[in-house]
Amino acid sequence: MLDALIQTAAPTIGAARAIGAARSIEEGKMATVLVPGFSPQASGFRFRNAFAPAPIRELRLQGVATLTIGDAANGLCGGMSFSAADLHRASVAPPSDTTPPVAGSPAFDYIVNRQIASFAGGIVPLRFYRLMDPRRPEREPFWAPWLGWAGLDRHSRTYVMVREEWPRIRSDLDQGKLSMIGLVRVIDRDPRKLSSNHQVVAYGYDLQGSQVTLRIYDPNWPGEEVTLGFDAADPNGSIRPAYSTTDAPLVCFFRAPYEAQEPTVWR
Repeated sequence: MLDALIQTAAPTIGAARAIGAARSIEEGKMATVLVPGFSPQASGFRFRNAFAPAPIRELRLQGVATLTIGDAANGLCGGMSFSAADLHRASVAPPSDTTPPVAGSPAFDYIVNRQIASFAGGIVPLRFYRLMDPRRPEREPFWAPWLGWAGLDRHSRTYVMVREEWPRIRSDLDQGKLSMIGLVRVIDRDPRKLSSNHQVVAYGYDLQGSQVTLRIYDPNWPGEEVTLGFDAADPNGSIRPAYSTTDAPLVCFFRAPYEAQEPTVWR
């Protein structure tokens, strides 16, 4: 798809123009790319990612006991992000409810299932954990590529964001597709800190020189225009992305995999 809306500060470039036009704008002007038809106000859930305590999964053990796994009160940001993307792709308006669905309801079960899908079989939690590693250097060391050839990832978080993840996110958005983003908020080897991280949806970006501002739907901030900004000029340097909410600051971000599902529960 090449129908992502492209704009410049002045003048506007029509959506029918090729995506490449946005990349050839003369220096000093800002390019904006938006996924058509998506906005946090119209496409995001009206309720906040604040669910009542309830098991994410219950396993009944041969009538002897019931094992509970997870707690919705810890957040279902991945499930809400995936569900919002599913709804947008299917051209279905999100529900008007301003309170989260209760445990056991079809909508709750759908979001929970999408939460589990957002883990991508463990790939996403492992990616979070590796980017939380305190052993990652602050700046890109000269020896990191050598270790990469040996299958060891010791790149700096700045290198990961600027050289690896931002191009993948941009490719999604340039094709008119939403991009799932994992937000790393802690540097710690304690796997229990994984729950401190977050998942959101990027639906556009502004680019002025090397300054990038991603436009974000954040399930913690329904209806809000949230942004994630960073300078992509030096992947070998050291940056901390700026997030526009009052939540915990970010140390890194990455593109997460997403496969669409038909949101029949809201049809």
